[in-house]
Amino acid sequence: MRRWNGWGDTAIEQPLKPEALGFLADIVGPGTAPNDAVYEAALAQVAAQPSRLPPHPLIDTSPAARLAASFGQSCADWLRLRFGVLGRVSDGVAFPETRETVRELLGWAQAHGVSVRPCGGATSVVGHLSPVGDKPVLTMNLTRMMRLTALDRDAQLATFEAGVLGPDLEAQLRAHGYTLGHFPQSFEYSTLGGWVVTRSSGQQSSRFGRIEQLFAGGHLETPSGPLDLPTFPASAAGPDLREWVLGSEGRFGVLTDATVRVTRLPEAEQFVGVFFPDWARAQAAVQALAQARIGLSMMRLANPIETLTTLKLAGHAAAIGWLERYLALRGAGADKCLLFAGFTGSKAQLRAMRRQAGVIIRAHGGVSTGQLLGEKWRANRFRGVYLRNSLWVAGYAVDTMETACDWPRVAPMMAAIETAGRDALASFGERTHCYTHLSHVYPQGSSVYSTFVFRVGPDFETSFARWQALKRAVSQAIVAQGGTITHQHGVGQDHAPWLAAEKGAAGLAMLDAVRRQLDPLGVMTPGNLFGDRD
Repeated sequence: MRRWNGWGDTAIEQPLKPEALGFLADIVGPGTAPNDAVYEAALAQVAAQPSRLPPHPLIDTSPAARLAASFGQSCADWLRLRFGVLGRVSDGVAFPETRETVRELLGWAQAHGVSVRPCGGATSVVGHLSPVGDKPVLTMNLTRMMRLTALDRDAQLATFEAGVLGPDLEAQLRAHGYTLGHFPQSFEYSTLGGWVVTRSSGQQSSRFGRIEQLFAGGHLETPSGPLDLPTFPASAAGPDLREWVLGSEGRFGVLTDATVRVTRLPEAEQFVGVFFPDWARAQAAVQALAQARIGLSMMRLANPIETLTTLKLAGHAAAIGWLERYLALRGAGADKCLLFAGFTGSKAQLRAMRRQAGVIIRAHGGVSTGQLLGEKWRANRFRGVYLRNSLWVAGYAVDTMETACDWPRVAPMMAAIETAGRDALASFGERTHCYTHLSHVYPQGSSVYSTFVFRVGPDFETSFARWQALKRAVSQAIVAQGGTITHQHGVGQDHAPWLAAEKGAAGLAMLDAVRRQLDPLGVMTPGNLFGDRD
């Protein structure tokens, strides 16, 4: 069963080791477990907001359905659910099973002055699902649209209904010997449609591609009518309409079907842990690896603070102590940085990649620890986020901010983000534990992904103010350093105030013109991208 006010399956726990709790108490301060709101009280709050939707046989207006439809996984969502300060909620939920039903519901919404918010796995961390404006809100949950409807083996194209969850998508493909290879951390609960409309990036995108490389075409139901996106291996026929759907976040319509480029299941795969003596040599190494175009499927480089945190949270103090003594003898001491590198392909390709990568790694002082740490990472690649639940119980909140920039800006960006986060919490007399990794590496530059752990306040208002200050300060630092406001999380409502710095006035006007053409009555997802409230 999925948690109503936290991450993931209720049966899965990731308890914090005593060493980890002691570590956080030392650097952030002792946490105090908050008093969580109970589910029944949350349902009562929803029931106190009677649905304003006209009756419709496909729409569920029960408090339970509306509660689940109104929140994602952002820090703000967590604070509202945990403290029981819900605010505005959706007026009802529909679960269409065909594109024709989606079309019918869009027509009904226009006729009755209703806003529509498409929803998949509700894993958004930037406020995509929060209802805004004065109109009644219908959440359109697409997760019953989950079938593989076509597989072209010659072209290696697979067409799915857009509500398919990551594990179901991969299971249907693997039955035919294929994979999409798109594995974001939210993989277990997010959907193909959600990946497309938020421009998602999977952990092994260096081999398989980000979602924009994988999305070959599809079908969009807009309030003005259907839009079909045919598939081509390449085209010079004007602007690519797929790009208007990618990252559109529900503003132009509902993506009902997506055709994606798939590949044969790889013959072999390995994940290796490598330690570098310091950040300068670590960054130089991953830059060299990316620009050599060796074909690694993944590079994930932690800075010294994240490396220390990873080792502290692992527990097993004796084994970690032995590892650190060994690394110190090899030149990787207190400032060491941990790289996880993925090798995916045929056995011959893996041998070649390991040989070529080894030359670059050794040239930059890297010390390989083989597959032990890498395989442990692989086994827990979708479990790390469960630590959010354990940290909350211990009195700590977590938020993450991410961007991407060219290589000369990477180190200054990392420093600016972490400084902004520390200063924001310091204004409340609080400390934050912040650390950073490069989650996706390109020949041109890299993503920069920072995590902030801070104490939960005594009440919702205090905690929310801390989060708002953190989000604002870090977002402003990202823009000031010339980074994109988001590399993989999407814009939603939380990042909307900073989108203009990236797109410019002319760019935003272009996007708004398309929105008005496809959605003249303003039915679709107000708030997302533009920050509008009606």
